[in-house]
Amino acid sequence: MADVILVTIAVILRVISNPLANVFQKQLTARKNHPLIVNFLTYFFLSVFCFVLLIFIKIPTLGNSFWLYSILGGIMGALGNGFLVKALDKGDLSVLGPINSYKSVVGIIFGIFLLSEIPNVWGILGIGLIIYGSYFVLDSPDEKFSWKLLKKQEIQFRIWAMILTAIEAIFVKKVILASSTVLAFTSWCFFGALFSFIFLFFYKIPIKNELNKTLKIENLNKFFSLIICIGIMQFTTNYIFDYMPVGYALSLFQLSTIVSIIFGYKFFQEKGIRKKVIGSVIMIIGSVLIILLKN
Repeated sequence: MADVILVTIAVILRVISNPLANVFQKQLTARKNHPLIVNFLTYFFLSVFCFVLLIFIKIPTLGNSFWLYSILGGIMGALGNGFLVKALDKGDLSVLGPINSYKSVVGIIFGIFLLSEIPNVWGILGIGLIIYGSYFVLDSPDEKFSWKLLKKQEIQFRIWAMILTAIEAIFVKKVILASSTVLAFTSWCFFGALFSFIFLFFYKIPIKNELNKTLKIENLNKFFSLIICIGIMQFTTNYIFDYMPVGYALSLFQLSTIVSIIFGYKFFQEKGIRKKVIGSVIMIIGSVLIILLKN
């Protein structure tokens, strides 16, 4: 019973922290801070916290699988979060947030091959509802849903972010199985910081100038809030992964869809909210089917 309560609390924190982090990311990029710098600094400051944390915990002998999946997860996570921040810089939070519901589909597909987590008929039905609901979310008064919508750069960025972070979730679960939720969290932060830093050179970002511009006093409260939200999001994600299959957990996380739409309306005055809510409810029903009827 205690485990059920703790998992429920973890889910609630995960559902709230993820879209709230998106709000702070969007606010920071709206101030002309480079998305990839925002991404790197988030990982970096979390890594500083983890470095202090490691002083107080006993680290067991870690096998090759831990390091392999940590590196692969770090690459996928740094790329995925970089694409996410770039998408939030250009697009509406109320549209980009719900697109993440496809993440559960990607997670289930890769989970079949890498974790042997096989969905049942109800899981397939849930996936269908998630896809159907997205048509309502992506539809807007200004531009009706069509495949041409996928040509929008912010939508492409968000889709890449979704795919890469879904694959990352599989590797995170592998790291958890090879160690613990705490060590998986620290490896996520360290390797995320490492690879997001490398990507700054790959994209030829003027690091010194961008850091000076970004690390201004007026940005510090946003960064502090963002770091807390991302830290809570990832740690609770790891905790939940330790108790249920990745594909089902990712489906449950789609409850944050409604939160993303509300935040998009409240903080950025985004429009067409009613239809997006209807679509989100359909997607959430699909996610609930996957969770409640997973056995």
